[in-house]
Amino acid sequence: MEYFLLSLTAVAVLGISAQWLGWRLRLPSILLLLVFGILAGPVTGFIQPEVLFGNLLYPFVSLSVAVILFEGGLSLSLKELRTVGGVMTRLITIGALTTWLLGTLAAHWMLGFDWPLATLLGAILVVTGPTVITPMLRHIRPAGITGPTLKWESIVIDPLGAMLAVLVFEVIKLEAATWSDVVFPLFSTIVIGSVAGLLGALLMVLFLKKDWVPDFLQNPVTLMLVIAVFTISNLLEHESGLLAVTIMGFAMANQKLVSVHHIIEFKENLRVMLIATVFILLAANLRPVDLASVGYLSIPFLLALLFVVRPVSVFAATLFSKLTLQEKLFLSWMAPRGIVAAAVSSVFALRLQERNYPGAEKLVAATFLVIIGTVVVYGLTSGLLARRLRLTQAEADGALFLGGRFWVRRIAKAVQDEGYPVILVDNSLHNVLAARMEGVPAVYSSVFSETVLEQVSLGGIGRLLAMTGNDDTNALAALHFAPVFGRNQIFQLAPEEKQLPYEASPHLRGRLLFGENVNHMLLTQRFLDEWAIKKTKLSENFVFDALKTHYAGNIIPLFLITAEGKLRIFSPDAKLNPQPGQTVISLVNPKTEQQAYRSP
Repeated sequence: MEYFLLSLTAVAVLGISAQWLGWRLRLPSILLLLVFGILAGPVTGFIQPEVLFGNLLYPFVSLSVAVILFEGGLSLSLKELRTVGGVMTRLITIGALTTWLLGTLAAHWMLGFDWPLATLLGAILVVTGPTVITPMLRHIRPAGITGPTLKWESIVIDPLGAMLAVLVFEVIKLEAATWSDVVFPLFSTIVIGSVAGLLGALLMVLFLKKDWVPDFLQNPVTLMLVIAVFTISNLLEHESGLLAVTIMGFAMANQKLVSVHHIIEFKENLRVMLIATVFILLAANLRPVDLASVGYLSIPFLLALLFVVRPVSVFAATLFSKLTLQEKLFLSWMAPRGIVAAAVSSVFALRLQERNYPGAEKLVAATFLVIIGTVVVYGLTSGLLARRLRLTQAEADGALFLGGRFWVRRIAKAVQDEGYPVILVDNSLHNVLAARMEGVPAVYSSVFSETVLEQVSLGGIGRLLAMTGNDDTNALAALHFAPVFGRNQIFQLAPEEKQLPYEASPHLRGRLLFGENVNHMLLTQRFLDEWAIKKTKLSENFVFDALKTHYAGNIIPLFLITAEGKLRIFSPDAKLNPQPGQTVISLVNPKTEQQAYRSP
């Protein structure tokens, strides 16, 4: 009993710790998950998933993958598809077939797999996966359509790759297959998966629209329907469940009858826990003898996938597209394998071993070595490549300004003049046109519009500054953009009235911008009083305290530019300590400067 309790606790602790360390160290969390899992499993033997779960291990993994793909489907926008649909379609057709063919040849010649097993491994490695692509894209923030294209490819290719692997497995199982043995299961899988997914979405939308489910049960009922749709679809046609839940998520996200934002937030949190758990379990379930069976042969195989298979498949799929060479190169260097590849290979290896198929135990080891290798290589180099290709900036120090009053435009312009990208969003056409006349990029839209993120290019933008005169709007914007930038990069002006209970609910608000008493009314008055934005380079002879004294206290520090060129924002909880060599951008009263200068 104590072993089971300790093992389950270790899975949770290791999984979440790996996610946190990945965020803290700015490393792909999946890499740490795999390392922790291998250390806990094959290396030390502390966690033994087959003993812990028994026959429930792979059903649990399958259901977890279903929930993860459903959440991925929820993130797919039909309007975004109109932009990336052509390239994405070619990647999941021409690109996938090219990857399958070349992956099969590489597995046969380099790993020594026989043709059936090599064909199955090639089919499994067609998938990439949102579990690894999404965190990388969130960290890199590539400009243009490369980010949405990779996101769509990773989510759509997972069920298609799983279906392809099923067809190959059926051929191996039958040992001799006719066209009907291949075409009919494929057609049946697509039809049953699509119908099951659409029916599941329709049923959930009906529940929400008719108010048949109370608010506190909407997320659990959604989870129940996802699991039910996945299982029923799989019972009707094997491995059609992944397609069903992906379509269910896509249909729910793009319907206009009910709001599903609260469901999306719940599924995002659940996804983090499931990814952590499943990767730890699958990595811990590897056996040292299986890893050794592939050994050094995996190195040339991995190099072939990195430098031949993916680039050839991308350039073949985008041959007549409008993508630039830089965009094609970046797409060619982003194909990490994730949880679906691990889960599918584990399931099929188990089934082949039950049939005493020779070499089946190498399937999982080869897949995991590819996962580890691609995550390490892409995770550590894709950001650098994106910067070299000028598809992103070294650090997203730019800011998205909410509000367009004259003084907000001046602050945004001051930040822009220092070389940091800025974008201003306002629902006042007058303010937006004025900002554009002043050279500040501006978008005429409501910040809560579903299309605002499609209109705004977030390349180089890493934080939100909510600066409207409505505190409720600022707070709602903080909640809206917290998943995009992270809660620590969301700032808003202090409320106009101190009696508002903002201190009692910090999770419902952003961090205070500039100071506890710096609100919309104060800044408006200061600019009307002809206060000016001043840039001051600190030195050993003119430190920050001297700057404040120079203006007799009539100064509001706004931003700090470090010696390395990073932009920091003054906030009560930031505890910035400006040093010589750094630059302070502040709002000052020039009149006090003159008085201080003239005083004896």
